[in-house]
Amino acid sequence: MTTQRTEPATDADERSMLEGWLDYHRRTLEVKCEGLDDAQLRTASVPPSELSLLGLVRHMAEVERGWFRKVLANDDPGPIYYSDEDRDGEFHLTEADTWAEAYGTWQAEIGIARHNAARFGLDDVCEGTSKFTDSPINLRWIYTHMIEEYARHNGHADLIRERVDGTTGE
Repeated sequence: MTTQRTEPATDADERSMLEGWLDYHRRTLEVKCEGLDDAQLRTASVPPSELSLLGLVRHMAEVERGWFRKVLANDDPGPIYYSDEDRDGEFHLTEADTWAEAYGTWQAEIGIARHNAARFGLDDVCEGTSKFTDSPINLRWIYTHMIEEYARHNGHADLIRERVDGTTGE
């Protein structure tokens, strides 16, 4: 199955535009992983770096959880893959780590993110706090940050995918 991506309408309202670009970038990461097996998805970009496509998907599940659950809704279920002892645990993969598990977890976090965001207006201040700032954060800031976060990591995913199997593209 080929993942479809649709850019938001050029005349969309602000919220639709932000949500549309975030979904576009979420799908872009999915496209970069499409058609690869677990071993390929675990392939590190350039040793000694451990950055891999599977690690990026796990990282984005953590990021979705952090911003849309912990910060936006003040719901802190704890980390998924990392710990105090291993702050980069989402990138430390083993043979047991699979696309099916990571993808399912990531999609579940995206679903919760959408549900939580639907309760807030763009100017509404988050119910939780961020470890990065003491300043109040609103939903607009989270959307903008998430678009930036995905766009940056999708650039990484482009390079990793090209290294894994030579596939290039948008």
